[in-house]
Amino acid sequence: MSRLLLKNHVPDAAGLVHEVTPESAGWGHVGFALHRLAKGQRLEVKGSADETCIVLVTGSATVEAGPQIFRSIGGRASPFEGKPTAVYVPRDTAFAVIAESELELALCTAPGGGEHGVRLIGPDDVAYSRRGQGTNTRHVHDILPETEPAHSLLVVEVVTPAGGWSSYPSHKHDTDNLPHESLLEEIYYHRFQPPQGFGFQRVYTDDRSLDETMTIEDGDLVMVPKGYHPCGTAHGYDLYYLNVMAGPKRAWRINTEECHRWLLT
Repeated sequence: MSRLLLKNHVPDAAGLVHEVTPESAGWGHVGFALHRLAKGQRLEVKGSADETCIVLVTGSATVEAGPQIFRSIGGRASPFEGKPTAVYVPRDTAFAVIAESELELALCTAPGGGEHGVRLIGPDDVAYSRRGQGTNTRHVHDILPETEPAHSLLVVEVVTPAGGWSSYPSHKHDTDNLPHESLLEEIYYHRFQPPQGFGFQRVYTDDRSLDETMTIEDGDLVMVPKGYHPCGTAHGYDLYYLNVMAGPKRAWRINTEECHRWLLT
């Protein structure tokens, strides 16, 4: 199995399914944890040097962060239905999440900084856009784009219709060369509808020193330390993914693979 792929599995007693740290990934910025909590289960996280974007993938919860309490937020039955709800938590701030239903919860982390406060990111705060056309159509929800306050994190979710491609034409963001390209590590958390679906994701560099193609299934996670990273979903199965990105500079500037740039015209 690829070292870049973490397969879905049943949660542990604390509800943890996936956990990626900069140390486990061998990079410097992005962290991620995916929890599936039962109704009434409580998750507590101590404050640290990282900022966190708490994304309620499905289900409803109460979130306590610093002096703030956000009661009964979220409520999506599926990540394919409507916009998400999230909470931004700055560094040095402890928080707790109490599940009010079965809850799928993503904790997206990166180095914190600045004078940012705790805030609720409700569905009305999440911008929607449609990108591409035909079999390259994607439906995008910007949860924490660079236009919104944070120190390092960029968080977005994307739905790709059945039989389509995403993160395509193949692009990368692994070089600190602004304004042309930014250096960002990235995580993809994948879901399928119906859940027995599957797809593929390729991660590769120009010199092919990294070139891995992975079968992705419902609940799998893919790490992208560098290189191009397109993904596609099989006919009959919609693909959702939650993207977490961070790097030394908080900017998303991509470099499309030269041989595929004709597709942009």
